Amino acid sequence: MQRSNYWIEPLQSPSPAVSFAANQRFQPAISRAATRLEVHLSRRQAVLYEGNVVVKRYRIGVGRPGWETPIGTFRITQKQRNPTWISPFTQESISPTDPRNPLGGYWIGFWTDGNNWIGFHGTLNAATVGQAASHGCLHMHQQDLQELFTQVNLGTPVEVLQ
Repeated sequence: MQRSNYWIEPLQSPSPAVSFAANQRFQPAISRAATRLEVHLSRRQAVLYEGNVVVKRYRIGVGRPGWETPIGTFRITQKQRNPTWISPFTQESISPTDPRNPLGGYWIGFWTDGNNWIGFHGTLNAATVGQAASHGCLHMHQQDLQELFTQVNLGTPVEVLQ
């Protein structure tokens, strides 16, 4: 069983679900120490903090039964604009400009088992935001995802709570 239906291409992976062109790189910025995210799965909410001050609350979709979003403390390890998605079921590569690409314009990865990745991304079906409908990833409305992308950096802590 796959933990997520999205993979970000690790250097050694032969068939990732998300890959990047050679000219696409992760943003090298390091997180500001006070910025952090809390994900509340039962509330279907991600909360952005600056220190102890709530900056913004975002509605999210979460992993469905059998594909639950992992609970724990993580750090953002990937940020990508316009990611390519590769279907884990068909191995079809869906380019960033293809309207069938379920990732939307941004990817914020925070969990991996070395093969599969889980993170924040957009969705083709806005009705999944607020639902347990994904393969572990956190679905967001595109405008919220774009805003969150600008607020976090590599290294930003992400605490996923039930």
